[in-house]
Amino acid sequence: MSALSKSPWIVHYNASSCNGCDIEVLAVLTPLYDVERFGVINTGNPKHADILLVTGGVNAQCRKPLETIYNQMPHPKVVVAVGICATSGGIFRECYNILGGADVAIPVDVYVPGCAARPESIIDGVVQGLAVLEEKRKKFRKQKEAYKLTYEYLTGKTDAE
Repeated sequence: MSALSKSPWIVHYNASSCNGCDIEVLAVLTPLYDVERFGVINTGNPKHADILLVTGGVNAQCRKPLETIYNQMPHPKVVVAVGICATSGGIFRECYNILGGADVAIPVDVYVPGCAARPESIIDGVVQGLAVLEEKRKKFRKQKEAYKLTYEYLTGKTDAE
């Protein structure tokens, strides 16, 4: 594991949930569970975050802000859908205003089921997200190296020049 995967920064977005999962996400940060001892930090700025926690079903009003937050996060990034509403729309999926889970707007890497998802499950989902993040970082480094070699081949220049 790289150093960055040992201290991931998380941004949380509430996409029209009933606040049950939001309370559980906040419970993860309390002294009882205290994920900060593992280096997990909750940030309010998506430009600093590695992992996006999404709660609630996606509706037409929150789809664009969710996509914006996702696009503002640096690569590589991981999305964790917390709760049954974020995974599939939950009990609200048949409502006129719910489009579905978070995966209708952005790609989701880890699904954490539950209504409301327990703090232990959320921590487990973040740990699974760390494994996905590490794999994405390895792939990202390989692509970056391939782009660098292609650039050097096409231009005949290196970064040092």
